[in-house]
Amino acid sequence: MSHYTETLVIGGGPAGLTAAYLLAKEGRSVTVLERDPVQVGGISRTVSHNGFLFDIGGHRFFSKSKAVVDLWDELLPNDFIERPRLSRIFYKGKYYAYPLKAFEALRNLGLIESIACVGSYLLARARPIPEPKTFHQWVRNRFGERLFSIFFKTYTEKVWGMSCDAISADWAAQRINGLDLGAAIRDALVRSLGLTKRPRAGEPVIKTLIQSFRYPRRGPGMMWEAAAEKVVAKGGRIVLDRGVDGLRYDARANLWTVTALSGAGIRETYTARNVISSAPLRELVASITPTPISTFNARALQYRDFLTVALIARTDRDFPDNWIYIHDPSVQVGRVQNFRSWSPEMVPDAGHTCLGLEYFCFEGDGLWTASDADLVALAKREIGQIGLIDPDDVVDACVVRQPKAYPVYDEDYKAHVDTIRRDLEHAYPTLHLVGRNGMHKYNNQDHAMMTAMLTVQNILAGTRRFDPWCVNEDAEYTEAGVSGAQDALGSERLVPCRAA
Repeated sequence: MSHYTETLVIGGGPAGLTAAYLLAKEGRSVTVLERDPVQVGGISRTVSHNGFLFDIGGHRFFSKSKAVVDLWDELLPNDFIERPRLSRIFYKGKYYAYPLKAFEALRNLGLIESIACVGSYLLARARPIPEPKTFHQWVRNRFGERLFSIFFKTYTEKVWGMSCDAISADWAAQRINGLDLGAAIRDALVRSLGLTKRPRAGEPVIKTLIQSFRYPRRGPGMMWEAAAEKVVAKGGRIVLDRGVDGLRYDARANLWTVTALSGAGIRETYTARNVISSAPLRELVASITPTPISTFNARALQYRDFLTVALIARTDRDFPDNWIYIHDPSVQVGRVQNFRSWSPEMVPDAGHTCLGLEYFCFEGDGLWTASDADLVALAKREIGQIGLIDPDDVVDACVVRQPKAYPVYDEDYKAHVDTIRRDLEHAYPTLHLVGRNGMHKYNNQDHAMMTAMLTVQNILAGTRRFDPWCVNEDAEYTEAGVSGAQDALGSERLVPCRAA
């Protein structure tokens, strides 16, 4: 039996559900196929275990895009809370506020180390590496070699599982371009002196420096569960437990035939005029018939996976951070989330705390394939080593594995993505790529939504008037959030971003 829909959406995460909701609002026929058998949301889902709620990766709801904020409010009008933003860095047994507090950092590093960091920074500015190609070179130029080794190298290599010399400079330019050492020092001095810094009119807000953010009271999954309900209420379909394993395009009929397999092994067929995909680009290309000429490029794309070990402890010890970055190389954990600091409703028992220890890995490696019991034992040992809670106070635990959490920015990724993009846009004009994995771009939740917004405008107009690839393309825009989808929807300037 074949199901017809005007637009088929692959993936029920932020990008896919944004597209589905906006199309359903316009009265268009839309179906979403989501691989997860239980819930929507993708990496932005909320996981529940014995009443305790976990945020997979941490999702601050902050955007300079009015269109995105308005859509958040439309989907979830009464369930946001305002939360203070607090993060720290753990390095060599000491904690550093992040963003930095100047006097605290100087005290922790010591006078000699601080002088060495400033000297290293001045040297890098005086003798920069021309046209930096790697993450190491880019950060060294911006912050100096010594600060790179303290505050960037260890954590970045934990996240990506590769040398900073093998990571593209695009990664640094995209994620931290809006923050330079001068700005960090000025902001750190203001914070250290207890002063309030208000941005000037029109001055961009650097996301790494925001002091508060909005958050759904029961985690980010609330947003996407509400979106799914609204899609269905407006006539759309949400089908869980469906993994897409084949896409065939009929150019004469301009029609897609898509096959999806359920967990029980039942195959279904869907036909559609348009396909919107937030599925990993490598998997999508491998599923298309006729075979795209960029198949080799897609096979070369890499992904980084991670897992969260949530430890529930009976203790009154607590700390105010949303999360702590673990730069210390003596432990494997990369980041520790404090779920109560995201929202008190995430931890239902006031006599308990719940921490999420994040381990970055590759699917199939030793960490990924370790038993839950071994992972819990590792997490308890390392949380004690860091000193956040006593391992003996842990009374329950849960392991959540997240495949393909991060598209890898290696030296060749950009050339591969550009080739795939040119190929698919030419051969399959009604195939639209959106979101983090769909575009192999490490974008934030609001940027993923923007790509969906622009794609919907293209489908409604019947032409590729707007270019979703421009969202997140400019590094300063990415981190500071200067422009938004609302601006993009009324601007033809996006079109030139199309790959050459």
